[in-house]
Amino acid sequence: MRTSSLLLILIMLLPGGCTTSSPPASPTAIGQCREAVSLNNPPLVRKKLLDHYLAWKGTRYRAGGLSKNGIDCSGFVHLTYRSQLCLDLPRSTNELAALGRNVGVNNLLPGDLVFFKTGLRARHVGIYVDDGRFMHVSSRKGVTLSRLDDQYWSRRYWKAKRL
Repeated sequence: MRTSSLLLILIMLLPGGCTTSSPPASPTAIGQCREAVSLNNPPLVRKKLLDHYLAWKGTRYRAGGLSKNGIDCSGFVHLTYRSQLCLDLPRSTNELAALGRNVGVNNLLPGDLVFFKTGLRARHVGIYVDDGRFMHVSSRKGVTLSRLDDQYWSRRYWKAKRL
């Protein structure tokens, strides 16, 4: 088998979407967590998440990115939890999906992770904020808020996890 054929096969086997992983960014790129926040305090978690969203709103999507120059969905979750909630989570969507316990879509709380199947093997992750909204990184809009009942997202909803 030729090298180019082998390379093409390997690329096709790689997971798509936001399942990338990359080396950790420097603490200054991520930001330092000042005070741990209990996930059992939904109003405070919601405030921390929305403050973080406002600071990152519109930051463009970049596969493997972990800075304001570009970020992907799992990187945004990783960075948000580390800088806002003082929790160090894995960097890949697949690893995030294996954490915590399943929670029903009607029982979501601020900070729960929401997962979507966006392709044959592609997965996407966001963080539930409130009132059916979640924050995530869109390939078109960058860091944004979307609704779970949006036609696109409701068709692709996979599961939610509480840490």
